[in-house]
Amino acid sequence: MSMGAYDEDEHERREQQSSRVDADFDDERTLYHGDVEYDSGDSTEALLDQFEQIKSN
Repeated sequence: MSMGAYDEDEHERREQQSSRVDADFDDERTLYHGDVEYDSGDSTEALLDQFEQIKSN
């Protein structure tokens, strides 16, 4: 069989796998406590200036 040829058995196998429902997972939500901090770095104006410089090159 050449590459890209239709394989009916493979198609049926994949169809069966995708039609199954996996209910073996933990359905509870996980709670996270804490803070998230990030440094955005440059101001919006500085980033726009840098973008304009990149576009002009």
